[in-house]
Amino acid sequence: MPVELPDRRLVLVHAHPDDESIGTGAIMARYAAEGAHVTLVTCTQGEQGEILVPELAHLAPDRDDTLGLHRAGELADAMAQLKVADHRFLGGPGRYRDSGMVWGDEGRRAVAPPQVDPRSFWAADLREAADHLVEVLREVRPQVLVTYDDNGGYGHPDHIQAHRVATYAWALAAVPTYRRDLGPAWQVAKVYWIATPRGALQRAIDAARERGEDLFDGVASADDLGFVVDDADISAVVDGSAHLDAKMAAMRAHATQIDVRWPYFALSDNVGQPLWAHEQFRLAYGEQGPVNSQTGYETDLFAGLDT
Repeated sequence: MPVELPDRRLVLVHAHPDDESIGTGAIMARYAAEGAHVTLVTCTQGEQGEILVPELAHLAPDRDDTLGLHRAGELADAMAQLKVADHRFLGGPGRYRDSGMVWGDEGRRAVAPPQVDPRSFWAADLREAADHLVEVLREVRPQVLVTYDDNGGYGHPDHIQAHRVATYAWALAAVPTYRRDLGPAWQVAKVYWIATPRGALQRAIDAARERGEDLFDGVASADDLGFVVDDADISAVVDGSAHLDAKMAAMRAHATQIDVRWPYFALSDNVGQPLWAHEQFRLAYGEQGPVNSQTGYETDLFAGLDT
């Protein structure tokens, strides 16, 4: 018999430890606090990440190569801050290695390195990786699945691969005759892609400039950052402001990767980005539920679903 789970169930698929807190930390904390079952699937341990803490430089892949284990610990600490109890690594811890990245398009878009480790997520067999997620989807039976868009947000190969794996697994999980050994078929009702609307980011850039802050490394236009989408493409804006402290605490738990300085944070590229209390999404599959009459956006990823 399937394990009895709460009425509302959400699965998020992220590439590396820290991605979940940056893009979806507020909603994870909110839905967990509201009693929903929140499951995080992280595809790698982030072994190739750049390290912001000088005294931990020895963890790097060209030295001790133990950054992945350290970041798994950071992720556990972050999940404790968000009160999310169900976290899995895709295929188990260390099954897929961080692929790394290099900057292309004049430093505004990530691309795959010329060569990747054969153990890397970018080199993974797509169906094999998807099957690991199919098993999770059939076990948890979520109504909502959240992942990246087809560009992986900003082009990182592991983000793009996470999108591919999530999309393939979503389709396969619903086929009754596919891999019965992975559990009874399950159709996820709504799929969302994490998004950064052009207008909101431009307002943040303008506000920083008016205060005399150059937190965006000289960037004048949101379009220059390469990961924004049209405001009209946004389907849902979920208010996580009551859980912003938890989100910031989770981000600070990822100390090797994130420098949090309210109201911004920065990664190794030292480009300031806003700390969003309201997290935004594009509806990739499913019926849009009731929307806010003023904004035209859903305010709940479960909007319109019978639970």
